[in-house]
Amino acid sequence: MPNHREKILLTAQELSIEDLVKVAREGALVELSSELKERVNKSRALVEKMIAEKRVVYGITTGFGNFATVTIDQEDTEALQHNLIVSHAVGVGDPLPQDVVRAMMLLRAYSLSQGYSGIRLSVIESLLAALNAGMHPYIPEKGSLGSSGDLAPLSHMIMPFLGLGQAYFEGELLDGAEALKRAGIEPIVLQAKEGLALNNGTQCMTAIASLAVYDAEKLLKSADLVAALTIEALNGIPAAFDPRIHQIRNHPGQIETAATILEHLEDSEYTAPNNHPRVQDAYALRCTSQVHGPIKEALEYVKTVVAREVNGVTDNPLIFLDTEEAISGGNFHGEPIALAMDFFGIALSELANISERRLERLVNPALSNGLPAFLTENGGVNSGFMIVQYSAAALVSENKVLAHPASVDSIPSSANQEDHVSMGTIAARKAAQILNHSTHVLSMELLGAAQGIDLRGKDKELGKGTKAVYRALREKVAPLKDDRPMIDDMKEAFLLVQSGFIKK
Repeated sequence: MPNHREKILLTAQELSIEDLVKVAREGALVELSSELKERVNKSRALVEKMIAEKRVVYGITTGFGNFATVTIDQEDTEALQHNLIVSHAVGVGDPLPQDVVRAMMLLRAYSLSQGYSGIRLSVIESLLAALNAGMHPYIPEKGSLGSSGDLAPLSHMIMPFLGLGQAYFEGELLDGAEALKRAGIEPIVLQAKEGLALNNGTQCMTAIASLAVYDAEKLLKSADLVAALTIEALNGIPAAFDPRIHQIRNHPGQIETAATILEHLEDSEYTAPNNHPRVQDAYALRCTSQVHGPIKEALEYVKTVVAREVNGVTDNPLIFLDTEEAISGGNFHGEPIALAMDFFGIALSELANISERRLERLVNPALSNGLPAFLTENGGVNSGFMIVQYSAAALVSENKVLAHPASVDSIPSSANQEDHVSMGTIAARKAAQILNHSTHVLSMELLGAAQGIDLRGKDKELGKGTKAVYRALREKVAPLKDDRPMIDDMKEAFLLVQSGFIKK
C-alpha cells in the first residue's frame, strides 16, 4: 500500500466510481460517517426487536430459498447464519484480481451501511478494517448466477472473517484465521440476519463493472488519438470529420468524436487535402466518428446504470425503520448490470473491430496508399507487422464469441424458487475480458500507425494531438528496422493506450 493514503469518508451521499477506484487500486483508507453508523445501529435494533417478538421474518427466523417455510429456533440462529456462508462458498476457477475483491468489500460495506440491512456495525467495520489493513479474501471467479445476487463470491469474501477460507495479507496467501490475526481483526460470529445480509447482493458483478467502466473511459480517449495517428499514416482525408456532416445527423457522441479527431489532426502535414483525387477513404477511416461516437454513448448509459448500482441496497429482506417492517423483495437480482455489461461488451467489441480494420489497411500494400507491405522496408527477410495483425484479428474474433449476451440465459435453481436468474457476473467478467482484448488491439494499431509515420518520413509535422502520442510511444519503443521480438513493444504500447495517454 502507498505510504501517503487518501482517506474516503463514506456518507449518505453518493459513492463515486472514481472514489471506488481509489480504494480498490490506490489503497485509500475508508471510514464510516457518524450518520451512517447511527442508521446501522437503529436498523440492527429493529432486527433484535423482531427476534424478541418472535416474528416470522424470512432469513431471520426462517431458512433460506426453498427452506423459507422452515422456522428456525432462536438457539439455532448462529448456526443458520454460519452455515449459510460456508455452504454457499463453492466457487471455482482462478481468484478474482485484488482490485475487484477490494471493490467488492467496499461496495458490500457501503450498501450495508445505508441502514436497510439490520447488520451489526461491528461487522461492517471489520470489512473496512481489512481494507485499510491491506487484507483481501481469496475469491474464485466463477459460480455466481447473479441472483440471489453473487451468493458464491460474496460467501467466499466473508469466509476469512469467520476464521475460514483463505485471504491475502501483504501479498501472501494465508489461511483465513492467520490473515485475520496478522491484520489485527477479531473473527466474527454471525448473528441473526447477518449471513444473509452479507451474501445477498450484486457486489461482485458491480465491482467488475465499475472498474471496467473506469478503464473504458480512458480507452475511448486513446481510441480517438490512435485513429487520428492512423489517418495520418494512411494520408487520410479529414473532410469526413467536417462538423456540418455530423451536426445534421445530431448524435452527440458522433459530433464529439469528429470534433476531437479534427482537433488531434490540426496542423498535420500528413493528411491529404480535401480535394484529393481519391475523393474519400474507406469506412474504417471515414466512419470513425460514426462508430466511436455510439460506443461512447453506450458507455455513458452503462456508467449511469453501474453508478446507480454502486449506491444501491441489494440484500433481502430489507428493514424499514419508519414502519418497523422487514420486507422481502428481489433487489439482489442482477438484471440491470447483466444487460448493461452485455451492451458494454458489444460496444467494446466494435471498438476493436474497427481498430483491427485500420491496422489491416496499414499493413496491406493494396490498401495503405503507398506504405511498404507489412510496414517493413526489407520484406521477405523481414515479416514486419504481418503477425501483429494476425494477433489483433484473433482477439477480435474471440471478442465476437465473448460478446454473445449472458443475460438471455437463465437456469432455475433452489428447487425452482429462484426460477429466473440474471447471469450478470458472467456478463461482467466477459465484458472485462473484451475490454482487455480491445486495449491490446488498439495498442497494436498504435504501433502500426507510428511505424507508418516513420516510413512516410519524419520531415513533416504531425497534428496537434497526434504529435504528443507519437512522441510518448517513441520514448518507450524504437521504430522497427529489422524483425525483433515485439512482445515488449506491445506491452509498452498497451500501457500507453490503457492510460488514455494521461500522465499521473
